[in-house]
Amino acid sequence: MSPYFFNAGLFDDGAKLLKLAHFYAQSILQSGIQFDMLFGPAYKGIPLVAAVSMELARLGHNYPFAYNRKEAKDHGEGGTLVGAAVKGRVMIIDDVMSAGTAARESIAIIEAAGAKPCAVAIALDRQEKATESTPDGTRDVNHSAVQYVRDVLGLQVCAVAELRSLLQYLEQDGTSNAEAQANKEAVLAYRERYGVA
Repeated sequence: MSPYFFNAGLFDDGAKLLKLAHFYAQSILQSGIQFDMLFGPAYKGIPLVAAVSMELARLGHNYPFAYNRKEAKDHGEGGTLVGAAVKGRVMIIDDVMSAGTAARESIAIIEAAGAKPCAVAIALDRQEKATESTPDGTRDVNHSAVQYVRDVLGLQVCAVAELRSLLQYLEQDGTSNAEAQANKEAVLAYRERYGVA
């Protein structure tokens, strides 16, 4: 039902991914969140965690990283985890949260490895009502996926951008063509109906 889609797949060349990784790294460092390693859930989290890890290292903060694959491998390193041993406090790197599903899956993988998930870094906080039920089977429509991950799952969350910031940018960008105006109005109407504070 959403009139917009955040497509992290459009960060499809080195320059774009490098810029995105820089914004992630800045957000992570500014958050003050303490962690020992990074984890990228398959599939979009894989290039994101590698790029963010490289950018953090370039800025003088070298962290190991790992990611999962959906299918277990029975040769080479085997299993579903690739990269550094998953241990200590783990920050999950993902693109966006519409529900808490990917975070819950990552938490299960991290805990099964004996580590402690502590935070999630995302590119965009959509600031909208969560689309999934809570663990007790009810739907709390007053929480966003980010609020759910923070308040119910107990992980810290840092976001590069929020829908609120994007809407402010759209209001200031001066684009006045009919299509751009219609898009802005559709997103504002959606935010009015499905948004959370």
